[in-house]
Amino acid sequence: MTWKLYEIDRVAQELTLKFRDKDVLGESHKMRATTAYGLERFWGEHLRLGQKQQDKDKADFWKATWDALCKIMKQAGITIPNDKVTSDTGSIQSMSEKLWAFDIEQRKIALAILIELCDSLVWWTQRYKKPNNGR
Repeated sequence: MTWKLYEIDRVAQELTLKFRDKDVLGESHKMRATTAYGLERFWGEHLRLGQKQQDKDKADFWKATWDALCKIMKQAGITIPNDKVTSDTGSIQSMSEKLWAFDIEQRKIALAILIELCDSLVWWTQRYKKPNNGR
């Protein structure tokens, strides 16, 4: 077995810089807290936020973080469901069912990586947030 570098911290830094000017970095703290509730709830948060136009940047930050997790896990040989979802109930239900059926051992690994990713997001948020911004 060889060591593989997944660059979780670097991914978090890139996400933080990408969303720094959109006044959404405070979402990283909410992301970290949401990891306690599992992959399904973390994934669904971008849908909730996407319902309001004023929260679109927040929704995009959550979705970009989910996509980054999926990419990291794919490098590790674990494919997390990540269907393109529309606002229709059937689309959401289909993706939710895939997440609920996701292998328990792979789920544990993915959740551990998500926690690490969110911890790194919080760290970079604290370094890069703008004054009176990014709460």
